[in-house]
Amino acid sequence: MTRIDDLILFAQVVEQGSFSRVAEQNSLTNSVVSKRIARLEKDLGVQLLYRTTRKLTLSEAGKKLYKGAANVQQVATEAINTVSGFGESITGHIKMSVPTISGELLLADAVAEFCAQYPGMTVDMSLENLFVDLIEDNYDLVIRTGYLEDSSLIARHIIESQWIICASPGYIKHHGRPTEPEALIDYNCLQYAYQTTGASEWEFKGDEGDYILKIKGNFTTDNASALRKAALGGYGIAYVPRCLVYHDLLKGDLIDVMPNQVAKKLGVYAVYPFTRKPPKKIRLLIEHIRQRYLAISEYF
Repeated sequence: MTRIDDLILFAQVVEQGSFSRVAEQNSLTNSVVSKRIARLEKDLGVQLLYRTTRKLTLSEAGKKLYKGAANVQQVATEAINTVSGFGESITGHIKMSVPTISGELLLADAVAEFCAQYPGMTVDMSLENLFVDLIEDNYDLVIRTGYLEDSSLIARHIIESQWIICASPGYIKHHGRPTEPEALIDYNCLQYAYQTTGASEWEFKGDEGDYILKIKGNFTTDNASALRKAALGGYGIAYVPRCLVYHDLLKGDLIDVMPNQVAKKLGVYAVYPFTRKPPKKIRLLIEHIRQRYLAISEYF
């Protein structure tokens, strides 16, 4: 019969990525940790981990077991914390990943503010547009813009992000302002490669529902800041999240050329691995981030 403590040890090995770190954490020897994981594999009749000198990699069976083992670990930790009185104190570390636009717009400041409010907390925040693997890369929390397909993850909706089509006054003066989406075929369209639908596929509202228009242009980038600068420089028409260019629109440096015609709107979500109840530190950080987004909801 599989032992619960071996499941918890397995979850720790996955999260730490090291037998030696887990051994030190539990005051055990490396050989004891290795034998207990081997015993778990023998009990279950499957290989859970692939071991090399440099890293540990989960097998498919290991990935499935980890979801349950992490849940067991979380329940046990919360039970112990409640008894010890530690459950209400906010200490520990959070590893998180956020999109570059959100990170530069408000999350860097919001997360730093959270750390200042809770001196016992440390946060490692990575700004990247890649859809990281929370389990494989040991992330506690990820902010994602777009659609969530992995059922092993929990997502809390934060806000909706509306996209717009914009250009500089200089570009419009020189090339004219398109009045309908189909006219964009005759314009240089600056393309954002980090999209779910594709850089050249722009989504619009129509009488019979939303539709995709295929555009073309001479500049494509996966960096939102670079796309914004190209639009500000008057090099073409850009299709971007409104929050990226909110201040540029207010100042008149960019113009929303097709207000209320763009259909693309993506949800912003806080995503974390499945547990019955996430740690209090994660819940507090998500709520802090959510309030900061809502405080500038007009950007979106």
